[in-house]
Amino acid sequence: MDEPRPLLEHLDELRRRLFWMLGAWLGLALIAGYWHKDVFQLLMEPAIGALRVRDYTLIVISPPELFFTYVKSAILAGFIGSLPITLYQLWAFISPGLYDSEKRFALPFVLASTLLFFAGCAFGYTIAFPFVFEYFLSLEGDFVTTSWTTKEIFSFTSRLYLVFGIAFQLPVAIFFCSLAGIVTPETLASGRKYAIVVMFVGAAILTPPDVVSQVVLAVPMIVLYESGIWISRLVIRRRDDAASTATPPAES
Repeated sequence: MDEPRPLLEHLDELRRRLFWMLGAWLGLALIAGYWHKDVFQLLMEPAIGALRVRDYTLIVISPPELFFTYVKSAILAGFIGSLPITLYQLWAFISPGLYDSEKRFALPFVLASTLLFFAGCAFGYTIAFPFVFEYFLSLEGDFVTTSWTTKEIFSFTSRLYLVFGIAFQLPVAIFFCSLAGIVTPETLASGRKYAIVVMFVGAAILTPPDVVSQVVLAVPMIVLYESGIWISRLVIRRRDDAASTATPPAES
């Protein structure tokens, strides 16, 4: 653990870290903005593809709507692309308050969090989102025709990206809670049924108000929770092995 520093030094470092985080976000957003149409189509492809099957297209109902939707798409792409830099800067800010044995988790934390966020977005993009949009389109009837605006589709889909990306951080959260001794494999296993209820409730709160979105988020979270139990066992075993190795043998 490093020596304590004055508050102003911490604030100055925080300012520098925020500068790098926001600078990376803005820079990548500007790059994405150059290809705004392609970026929008790529991010919204699950919805566009579902509409294309029925020969539908997205619509615009106000003059600036499409422009601002393109801007928001570039911002979202910049946020996702700058995530590794953001996570590294956050870890670098808090690392001086950690012990040397804890600082070694910096690179694994950044890599695991980034990969899990991307995995959550990829799972949603390839499996969950198309299923959700197909379900909504199936609600059509002879008395109603679907007309989705670019603004609403972007708002809906971008929220799903963030929800799935954050939800997939569950193994990382369990890892650090196990490392800190907050949870054990036994408590995680015994609380499985309560955790499942919490996951479905949380999915209902985080996702749009429909059962389909709730289920497609809760199911992978349950799988991740089970993987978290395995991770917790591994952490506890390695910690116990390290403790037994460090303990000197008793004198005869």
